[in-house]
This record gives sequence, C-alpha cells and structure tokens, in this order.
Amino acid sequence: MVRAGFADEAEVRDTVYMTAMTTCFPGRRPSGGGDRRPSAREVALCAPWLDELLDVLRPRLIIVVGSLALSRFLPGRRLDDVVGNAYTLRGEVAPRDPAGVTLVPLPHPSGQSRWLNDASRRAVLVKALGRLARLRQWACGSAV
Repeated sequence: MVRAGFADEAEVRDTVYMTAMTTCFPGRRPSGGGDRRPSAREVALCAPWLDELLDVLRPRLIIVVGSLALSRFLPGRRLDDVVGNAYTLRGEVAPRDPAGVTLVPLPHPSGQSRWLNDASRRAVLVKALGRLARLRQWACGSAV
C-alpha cells in the first residue's frame, strides 16, 4: 500500500475501513494449510450485512481485494482482466475523473494466491497501485 501513496501500515489502518466478504471466520482448510475459502452460501448469508455496511459508510472508493470480492462486485470477471483498471458499480471502466463510487480491483496478498508469481502480473499490479494512489486523492477530496 506504500506504493499506492500510504506512508505506512499505520496510515492504512487509520484511513481504510477493511472488511471481509463474510462476517465470521470460515475455519481452517481441512489440510490445515491456511484459511478455508467461504462457500457461496456463506457469502450470500453475509451479503445483507455488507450491503448495509456500504449504505452506512457510503464510500467513494472500494478496493476489491481478491477473487472472492471480485465475484461480488464485478461478477464474471477475472483478476487478469481487471487489475490495473478502475470500475463503476455497474462494471464499466471508470472515467479518469470519476463522479460516483469507484472500484479498484487488486489481487489478494495471501501466500495462498499464486497470482503474483508471474512477472507480467506484478507489472500490472504496479499500474493498479498507481491508479489507486490517484483515486485515493480523489476519494479524500484533496491531495494526500
């Protein structure tokens, strides 16, 4: 997130509201190697909570992290097709100077994700973080 213009982790935690697609821990994988991915049913059960949260917070900028969040906000899209761009809530590519809520998809930083193992994808991530830095200034209403 430093590459997206944040000074450090403390600034991220002070200025970004983070939540998961589900409101409870899904448990460990049966193999014990990391957290279990929530099922579609679990995500659907938590969707009203997330919808209400978004209604209350009214964010201008939503950072969509990982394929699970991507399936919620930009269904049917793949990380390879969206990372590096920004989108409207309707799934259209956001204009350079957005007027409404803007989505910025990023890969999940988990060690479970293999997305960043490819050098060309890491280059796309750099582009995405640059876009996020510009949109962060817009979302905050001033230069950060």
